[in-house]
Formats: sequence, C-alpha cells, structure tokens
Amino acid sequence: MPDEDQDNEHAEGATPVPRRRRLTIPVIAAAVALVIGAAGGASAVKMMRPTPEMAPLTPVAISAMPATSLVTIKGKVAEIYGNKFVLQDESGKALVETGRAGEDGALVTRDEAVTVQGRFDDGFVHASYLVRQDGRTEALRPPKGPPHRRFADFDHRP
Repeated sequence: MPDEDQDNEHAEGATPVPRRRRLTIPVIAAAVALVIGAAGGASAVKMMRPTPEMAPLTPVAISAMPATSLVTIKGKVAEIYGNKFVLQDESGKALVETGRAGEDGALVTRDEAVTVQGRFDDGFVHASYLVRQDGRTEALRPPKGPPHRRFADFDHRP
C-alpha cells in the first residue's frame, strides 16, 4: 500500500519529499542544542574555576604596585590600626586592609615579617591572603573580583 500512496502523489503532481530532506531539520536542531549545551558547560566551568587571587604571585616592591590590580607585597608590619596595618619594605609603605579577620587588631604584630596578597585599589591593599614567615597562609576573605561601585560613583558630570 505505501507504494500506491507514492504513485498517487506522483499522479497528482506533488513531488515526493526525499528522506534526507526530512531528517535535515532534526539534525540541525540537535547540532544547535549540542553547541548551546557546550557553551553553557564552558561558562559553568569558567565560573567555578579558582580566581587568580589564589595563584601565588611574585612579590613586588611597594613603590612599584600597579593601580587596581592583584599584587603580592612583602615586608614588616610598621603600625596597626584595628583591621588595617601598615606594611613597610625598602621602597616604601602600604596600608593593608584585612576585613573582619583583623578587626580585633591581633592578626599581626608589630615588626612581624609577612607577605600579603590582595587587590590594590583606592590607595590601599584589600588583603585576601596573609603568609607568615614560617609559611602558614591565612585566607582573610573569600576570593572575588574587584568591589562593585555604586552607580553614583560613575557620575562625574560637573
């Protein structure tokens, strides 16, 4: 019977639809779905990847710190102000903010040699990791990107 239906279609002037043409749309749809899935998976992996702050960086001189970037600085604690302290090396001084981990002022001691890793922004270092002279590392905050600024901070009109 299927042969008779095909013959009838030919007789009426309709052209038969080849099997390949009928499979083209589902194959293209499956390929698009795979591409979308791969892109979504790649995005998820990228978001779950550790941030650069977790990677060890070579210490730089305090006077040579690039603005708004990840830095590692090494020196001695000169002064302590609550959750902030001044780190001094041969080239200069830097104010280091430690967040809640240093609120009691007992995180570091005066004249202690430490290495600080964090983000230099707004004139001081937002510390993420503190490495003591004996090699112990303390995470001071969860790793993340630069702080978000309020919309009003971008409004620089006179």
